[in-house]
Amino acid sequence: MPLTDMPDFAPDLLDEFSRRRTVRVNTPVIQPAEPFLDMAGEDLRRRIFLTESETGESLCLRPEFTIPVCLRHIETATGTPKRYSYLGEVFRQRREGSHEFYQAGIEDLGETDIASADARLIGDAVGILSRLLPGRSLTLTLGDQAVFEAVVKALGLPLGWQKRLIHAFGDRGHLDALLERLARPQPVAGLDPEIAALLASGNEAELVAQIDRTMETTGYSTNASRSPLEIARRLQEKLTLAETRLDGSALLLLREFLTLSLPLSEASAALAGFADAACLKLGPALAQFDARLAALANAGLDLSAMTYRAAFGRPLDYYTGLVFEVTEAGASAVLAGGGRFDRLLTLLGAKDRIPAVGFALWLDRIETARAPK
Repeated sequence: MPLTDMPDFAPDLLDEFSRRRTVRVNTPVIQPAEPFLDMAGEDLRRRIFLTESETGESLCLRPEFTIPVCLRHIETATGTPKRYSYLGEVFRQRREGSHEFYQAGIEDLGETDIASADARLIGDAVGILSRLLPGRSLTLTLGDQAVFEAVVKALGLPLGWQKRLIHAFGDRGHLDALLERLARPQPVAGLDPEIAALLASGNEAELVAQIDRTMETTGYSTNASRSPLEIARRLQEKLTLAETRLDGSALLLLREFLTLSLPLSEASAALAGFADAACLKLGPALAQFDARLAALANAGLDLSAMTYRAAFGRPLDYYTGLVFEVTEAGASAVLAGGGRFDRLLTLLGAKDRIPAVGFALWLDRIETARAPK
C-alpha cells in the first residue's frame, strides 16, 4: 500500500498546534480493532482494514486518531486537562478511491468548563482553516446530540426506542425509517406460536421454562451465550418495541424539531420556543446550548455566519453533545469535523469521567481546496 506525500502546508499546521499549546502525539499504525468495532459507528466499521496478530487478536490499520489518543492518555496516566494534537496517516476505504490519507487534529481532554472548551475548539478549527485557506469563505454547521436526546426522552418513549433513535442521530434516512415504524407498528414475525402465546400472556416464568425446554431439546443450551431468562426478556423487549406507537401529536413534534435549520444566532430562541410550545422540559440541555453560544460570542466568533441544524450529526457513535463540520462556502467536501465525546474515555477504561472534545482536519481535501481556482 503506497504512502501518500505529506502536505506542503504541514509546517504551518504544526505551528498552529504549537501556538495553541497542544502536545503533539503519535500512535501506532496497527491498533486493536475492538474499540473501533464497538464504539466508532457503522459507517467507520464498514471501512476498516482488519487483520490478526499471531495469537489471533483482532487488529486493524489505524482508521482515525481519537480512540488511539484517548487510549494512550489512559495508558500513560496523564493528568487533565490536557490538549493533544496529531498529524499522521489513517487508513480506511473511501468513496474517493484512496485508502490512506493524512489527518490532523486536536483532542481536548479533561476541561470541565464544557461551554468554553467547545467554543475554543470551534475557534481552533476555524482559525487553522483560515490560515491554510486565506481569504476563503468558510461555512460551519453545528448540531447538538444532547438536545436531540433531551427531546426524545421528554416524549416518554420506552428506553429501547430512545436508544434506537439516539443511535440513528445524524443518519436522516435511518431516523425517518424509525419514525415511520413508530407511526405504523409492525408485528413481530417468525415466532413459534407457543412462544408467542406465552409472550402475550405475560407469564415470564412459564416463558423461561418453555425456552429452557426448547434449548435442551435442540441441544442449543450447551453453546448458548444467553440464558433462558435473558432470551425471554430480550423477546419481551422486542415485542414491546414492536408494539410501541408514538401518538400523532408527539410524532409531529419530533419531525418538526428535526426540520429546524437556522442561523446559530437565532437557534437559542427557536429551541426555547419549540420546548414551550411542545410542553417539553429540555432545561439542562438548552442551558448548556445557551452557555456554548455565549462562549462562542465571547470568543469573537460570528454566530450569524454559522448554521444550527437540529438533525445534524456525525457518523461516529461516541459523540454525546456538540457536533460540527466546516466546509468551504459553496462546496460539499468536509474540511474539518468534530464534537464532544464525554463518555468515550470511561468506555475505554478510564477510572474517572473525563470530559472531552476534539476535531479532525482532512488534509487531502484541504490540499485540493488550496489549489488555484
